[in-house]
Amino acid sequence: MKNIKLKVPATVANLVCGFDILGMAVHEPYDEMELKLLNTPEIIIRHEDSFGLPEEPSKNVAGIVLLKIQEHLKLTNGFEVTIRKHIKPGSGLGSSAASAAGAAFGANILLENIFSKEEMVHFAMFGEELASGVRHADNIAPCLYGGITLVKSTDPIDIIPLNSPELFVAAVHPQVEVKTSDSRQILKKNISLKSAVEQWGNIAGLVAGIQNNDFSLIGRSLNDVIIEPVRSILIPKFDDIKQKSLNMGALGGGISGSGPSVFMLTEKRETAEKIAQMMQSVYDDIQIESFVYVSKINPCGIQIIEEA
Repeated sequence: MKNIKLKVPATVANLVCGFDILGMAVHEPYDEMELKLLNTPEIIIRHEDSFGLPEEPSKNVAGIVLLKIQEHLKLTNGFEVTIRKHIKPGSGLGSSAASAAGAAFGANILLENIFSKEEMVHFAMFGEELASGVRHADNIAPCLYGGITLVKSTDPIDIIPLNSPELFVAAVHPQVEVKTSDSRQILKKNISLKSAVEQWGNIAGLVAGIQNNDFSLIGRSLNDVIIEPVRSILIPKFDDIKQKSLNMGALGGGISGSGPSVFMLTEKRETAEKIAQMMQSVYDDIQIESFVYVSKINPCGIQIIEEA
């Protein structure tokens, strides 16, 4: 196989209380990636989008992943990658993870499936490190595994796929920029034992709720006492949107990744669609353009749409 086309989904990291350890794949939005295996050693990156991302491999999220794979295997082959991004960089919907995970996944297929999923996560994290300065896998893991994942550890890599409840996701991406690196810098370096205990209870409750399809427990556990109170100040109308969503029947939700996107989980598509309309209306009222998405949890992750 010399050529492969992929559909690479957006992801919601943290799931409110699971900072850097929980993530979820969704169906919308998604990136399209095409990878070719070359007989020559160069890495070629092409972006067919308007985001102005660097195409020099060492400065590109997908490129650095392929360089690391090439170096690890001592390959004489190279790769040509064409990326059509629909997940806007800085959206909080796993844009950098999509490029990194797509590169690792595509290279693995072209190299006849020589890597395990854990190894693909390992290489993809180099892309996240380039993008944010931190080797985290909470977006990469659900992108590669599908569904909801728990990152128990990144050293060594220990990914636990969780159940994918039949829930819907409403997400809004207001067109304001929040860089992951910046949003990490404002976080507190120390927290109280009381806050830590409360957060541990929420994480454990959320995982138990996910595994047991206990929607009431999921709703009670979608609470963050450490990260959200700090990061939410960067997102216009966050508190308003969250409270209105809960009043409309959302189980709960919060900041997607580092923001500015906000997500809510619901039991019914109709509720998710109404919440999405409300989200967009809130931003229309303050003249901030926004994009909304409604989808089920994506159990598949990256999908092959064409191979040759």
